[in-house]
Amino acid sequence: MSQPLIVTRDFVKEYRMGGYSVTALHGVSLGIAAGEFVAVMGPSGSGKSTFMNLLGCLDTPTSGDYYLAGEEVSKLSGDALAATRNRRIGFVFQNFNLLARTSAVENVELPLLYSHCPAGERRQRALARLAEVGLEQRAGHLPQQLSGGQQQRVAIARALVNQPVLILADEPTGALDTRTSFELMGLLQQLNRTGMTVVLVTHERDVAAFASRIVSFRDGRVVDDRRVAQPADAREMLQDFDKRAA
Repeated sequence: MSQPLIVTRDFVKEYRMGGYSVTALHGVSLGIAAGEFVAVMGPSGSGKSTFMNLLGCLDTPTSGDYYLAGEEVSKLSGDALAATRNRRIGFVFQNFNLLARTSAVENVELPLLYSHCPAGERRQRALARLAEVGLEQRAGHLPQQLSGGQQQRVAIARALVNQPVLILADEPTGALDTRTSFELMGLLQQLNRTGMTVVLVTHERDVAAFASRIVSFRDGRVVDDRRVAQPADAREMLQDFDKRAA
């Protein structure tokens, strides 16, 4: 196993609500190696989304340490945290989070704007990522002209365009039908096979079954952490689905 890409030590996250304090995470310590595909599971209120936000540098812990690719990011300032987020992490969300009046290729270019990438290089890299997810012919289409699965592929291309070390996917199949969900999970598995680290948040066991490791949260704590000897193969499941539908 390679060196940990992610290390959290005694992660605590508290939220102030009026005069009360609510603890969302209770001292979570976890390591994730480069190249792993990890599913984070748990019911609503378990802390899994809070944990994802901290891994994604969208928030900072109340206490505890976070190392990403050897860099301690838990103590960074807001601007430094944003720079790390843009440089090292790609996000895939349930509702795609695409700009409605912006073409597919322009949506993919967005992270490169923040890194001051020249316009010509932005376009070239965005088109290359769209081709990687099979959407090079849809580069000029607006989100409303794309299916849900195609919009999620645009979101994955956008997540990849800055060559991140980590993909964070938050309920990425939640807005998709069964067949399209298999397609999406097949794409994430394909990326993982090339060495990309993927951390997926889901409440669905069928989706978690595609990961090689499942970490379960309850009441702000890790209650189970297990390897999956033989993850489900999304490509095979897609083929079976198509045969049954024929």
